[in-house]
Amino acid sequence: MTKTLVPKPWIDAIAPYVPGRSTTDDGRKVAKLSSNENPLGTSEEARAAFVAGAQSLDRYPDASATELREAIAAHYGLDPMRVMYGTGSDEVLHLAAGAYAGAGDEVLFVQYGFSVYPIAARRVGATPVIAPDKHYATDVDALIAHITPKTRVIFVANPNNPTGTYTDAADIARLHAATPKDCLLVIDQAYAEYLEPDDDDGAFVLAQNEPNVLVTRTFSKIFGLAAERIGWGYGAADVIQAMHRIRAPFNVTTAGQMAAVAALEAKHFVDASREHNLKWRGWFEQQIAGMGNNGLRAVPSKANFSLVLFEGKLTAESAYQGLMDAGYIVRWLPGQGLPHGLRITIGTEEEITGLTAALRKLVEAAG
Repeated sequence: MTKTLVPKPWIDAIAPYVPGRSTTDDGRKVAKLSSNENPLGTSEEARAAFVAGAQSLDRYPDASATELREAIAAHYGLDPMRVMYGTGSDEVLHLAAGAYAGAGDEVLFVQYGFSVYPIAARRVGATPVIAPDKHYATDVDALIAHITPKTRVIFVANPNNPTGTYTDAADIARLHAATPKDCLLVIDQAYAEYLEPDDDDGAFVLAQNEPNVLVTRTFSKIFGLAAERIGWGYGAADVIQAMHRIRAPFNVTTAGQMAAVAALEAKHFVDASREHNLKWRGWFEQQIAGMGNNGLRAVPSKANFSLVLFEGKLTAESAYQGLMDAGYIVRWLPGQGLPHGLRITIGTEEEITGLTAALRKLVEAAG
């Protein structure tokens, strides 16, 4: 019998990650509000550092990312030896699954969680387990109820993507208390810098003091370095060392490391980005509330986007196509079990006000 080369069955089961679109069906480049990028761009300090990094294109980057780790640790009050770095926080999430889960194990996350979680689970042969949500938010009781002796990794995004919901410190602590010692609890904080000062889920304290907690973050969002793909994580020394064993060498470029260090120092840019987002996210949610009689509502968000649900005559699919025709690309989410939802990035003032006006016309036309 002729043999045929085939991938492992768990690879065939992976639904590839689908990024937010940047062009319309007919190829037009329009306002991109589909990928939660920073509408204010990138700080001048980070841009200048990135350009300076081009002077050493002939040399491999620092494989230990020493300056970057030390800058992250100084900025957040952490131990630099316990900082992991990766090609975006996506790689750090994959490293967590790769180090602690495999065939026969389970990786647990909530319904409407980040779409990378099932990919990270299946990539290593583990079984994804989905706990139901609670009003589009993380239901800690449901997660706890789905923990089994096979659970090896639990992913929780906070704020959550794609819903924007937030889980407070008491619930995070309660989830950790119920997490078995042989299971890694991963708190994915890609949007944490958009939170207000009083919002603290306690994840860094848990990661500092507990052996089975990993916190992940990214430079792709508020810092405006999405193109360079720089993420990081913080956890117990043993967890970080396990992840280092399977980390790709030279995984963060020289220019990227330099830009990220400079981005941390550009406090004025981060503050301006947070203030812009707070103002216009609030304004946008108020506008959606005004369309509530037409079946629209926004899930309260703590991130730089809003999940708008369409429960009236205007469907999410029709709104998605109509907004695209009007010059705005957003994220329609049927692949994540949300065919009635659009995730809309909070863009510039011009973008978000223009999109709102276009959406209101679509609502009125639907009757």
